[in-house]
Formats: sequence, C-alpha cells, structure tokens
Amino acid sequence: MYLRYSYRIYPTERQCQVLARTFGCVRVVYNDALALRKQAWKADRSNIPTGTLAKAVITDAKKTVARSWLGSVSVDALQSPLRDLDTAYRNYFDSKTGKRAARPVGLPVFKSRKDNRQSLRLSRNGFRLRSNGKLHLAKIGDVRVKWSRPLPSGPSSVTVVLDPSGRYRASFVVDVEPQHLPALDTEIGVDLGLTTYAVLTDGTVIDNPRFLRKAERRLKAAQKALSRKAKGSKNRAKARRKVARAHAKVADTRMDWLHKQTTRIIRETQAVYLEDLNVHGLARTRLGKSVHDAGWSTFRRLLEEKATRYGRHLGVIGRYEPTSQVCSTCGTLDGPKPLDVRLWTCGACGTSHDRDLNAARNILAAGRADRLNACGGPVSPGVAIPRRARPVETGTHRSVGGTGRKPRAAGAAGIPVLQREEDVKPAAPTAAWRGP
Repeated sequence: MYLRYSYRIYPTERQCQVLARTFGCVRVVYNDALALRKQAWKADRSNIPTGTLAKAVITDAKKTVARSWLGSVSVDALQSPLRDLDTAYRNYFDSKTGKRAARPVGLPVFKSRKDNRQSLRLSRNGFRLRSNGKLHLAKIGDVRVKWSRPLPSGPSSVTVVLDPSGRYRASFVVDVEPQHLPALDTEIGVDLGLTTYAVLTDGTVIDNPRFLRKAERRLKAAQKALSRKAKGSKNRAKARRKVARAHAKVADTRMDWLHKQTTRIIRETQAVYLEDLNVHGLARTRLGKSVHDAGWSTFRRLLEEKATRYGRHLGVIGRYEPTSQVCSTCGTLDGPKPLDVRLWTCGACGTSHDRDLNAARNILAAGRADRLNACGGPVSPGVAIPRRARPVETGTHRSVGGTGRKPRAAGAAGIPVLQREEDVKPAAPTAAWRGP
C-alpha cells in the first residue's frame, strides 16, 4: 500500500526564490495545457494526447520569447501538471458516467497566482536523498529537512508544498507492506456526536475538544487586524500570514488529536463499526461550524486507512438505520425523539437507555449483522467467513419487495429483527431493474 510521509523543510533565501519561480512555471504550464485542451474540445471535440501537449507547452514554448524562462526550472517539475490535468479530466468524465462513486466533480479550472497554497511534484529523476540527511531537488539544490521519523522505504516521488502560513513541506510517497497486529476478540460500535465526540459500546466516552471554538477569540483578533490593513501593502501580507498560522495551529492540533484517538481504537479492537453520517448535508445547517470543527470525515478516513494497514475491520452501516429509536435490549422501535432527550425508557421492556450508548450498541449489532450476511459470506451465524466481501457488494441490494421500506435495526445480540413472511408482498418484476 502507498503512504505519504510529510516533513518540514527549511530552504534558504535563494532556494525560496527558485522555488517561487518553479511554482509559477508549473502553474503557467498547467494553464497553457488547459487552454489548449479547451480550444481543441470546442473546435472539433478532440482530445490532445499528452505527448503532443507536452511538446507544445514545454518543448516548443521554451523556444519562444514569451516562455523562454521555462528553461530555468526542472523539466521534471513541468511534467507533473500535465499528469494532474489528465487526472482531473479523467475524474470529471468518470463522475459524469457514473464510474466514480465519490461526490461529483466539475471541469478543471485555471490556477491563479494569488492562490495561497503552491506545490510542485518531482519523480525519481528530480530529487535525491543525500547521505548527510539533506534533500536534493533538481535545479534548486540541497534543502535541509527535519526528519521527525525515518522513511520505511525508498520514496517514488516528492511533493514540495508551500502552505498559506509560509511553511514548506516535503511529502514523500512510499510503498509499504501492511503490518497486521495480533488478532483480538473485541468489537465496538461508535456513535459520533457534538455534545460528546464519540460514545463506544464499552462505555468509553470521548469528549469533544472543540479546537476551533476555543481559538475563536484569537482568530477574531487576527482577522480584525487583517481587515484594517491596506490592500496590497506589506503589512497586510504579514497580517494574512498571521491569520493563516492561527488556522494552521488549529488544524494541526485537531489532526494530531484525531491520529491519537484512531490509533488507540485500532490497537485495542479487532472490528469497529460506524454510522454513515451525511456530513455534507449537516455542514450546511446552523450546526455547520461545529460539524466542521469535529472532523467526522477525517476521523472515518483515518480509521479506514489504519484498519487496512493493521489488519482490522471497519464496517459502516446505512445512514437511515434508526439507531436512536430502537431499544438495544428487545429491538422495539420506540419512535423518533428530539435532540434534547438524552435518557429514555423503553415502553416494551422497561430498560432505561442513554441515547448515545444505546445508538452505539445498535450500530454494533447492525454492523455485525451486515458483516455476517455480506455477499459471499456464510448464511449461518458463527461460521467462519470464507472470503471478505468486496466493498461494492455490501449494501447494494434493493429493499425487500421493492416497497422502499427500511429494515429494522438489529437487536443487542447481533441478530437482525426480520419482517414476517406474510407481511412481505412480492413485487412485479420491472424491465428497468437488472439486479445489483
């Protein structure tokens, strides 16, 4: 599996000037290539091959007076924006045709020189790791690196990034083998929230740190100072970097906290089950700032990456499962409840529930049921799963009978509460339905 290892680098003043020139050349090559592709598509709906495009915007452009300064930077750095442009167009067309399962993406847009984040990428031919610990970049020189940890293997590429706060980073791509941890017999369900960040089925409660909320006073003062500076002045540039550093501190603190929490969960449990939250929709409500501050998507992404690397299982149940409405003891659907109701008693069995803990238990039960009943798995519970189902197999089946009704949540024992056979009405086959 491929991983990224990021390190701080400290270029000299002359190297910063060369890097700034290289950033500009990379941006110009990308914009020129994008303009040519747009013209060709508008003229006759044709696509220019990458080799022809590279010859036009790099090789031939160096011979002109307007683009002669492209020869002062590494040609390896000028090749990367062409690959990025191909990837952007591929993602767009895959999104339009349905091959890309992620959120829809739009057409590539031109890059501005006013962007606060600049980057360039070099392949194996464009960089080298020196024996003295420095990083040699083509036509830039040896750059000092702060090696916070050793690289597990030789890198295949490096990306030099200048963030809005003025920090330089070198991000290496390395190929590592998964390091599976010893198998455990513990499984947990995790219910994410805003009052408490997460509640686990074992009773562990993770408090919400609210890093952005705690830094709002400092951010407000820095932003107010920025708004008072004249546009285009050096003082405004200094104030902008001060605001960027304040935001970078919040982001770095949150990422460090998320790494520690996800690492602890992966080390102590064999299987983790989450709920598929609609983070994009929740971020557009009045709770948007708190949702962004929580970083639920990053929390889930880190769990997925670490579960794959360390041989753990991560299951995600459907977002329409009524985890907060079902009693985890008897499986009775008690109905929706307002958010201010944190404790409730089941009307069928009389069990008192904590709202978040009960939801975490239902998530665990539903995740276990989905894992045991996944495509390719055994029908009877307790039998070893012969092979792991592909991600596209789970959760793609149509609802029973085509009525659109959602299945009920699973009980605490991990066995789903199924509908009665006489309640299921067979639906007439339609020509549009071709199966999963």
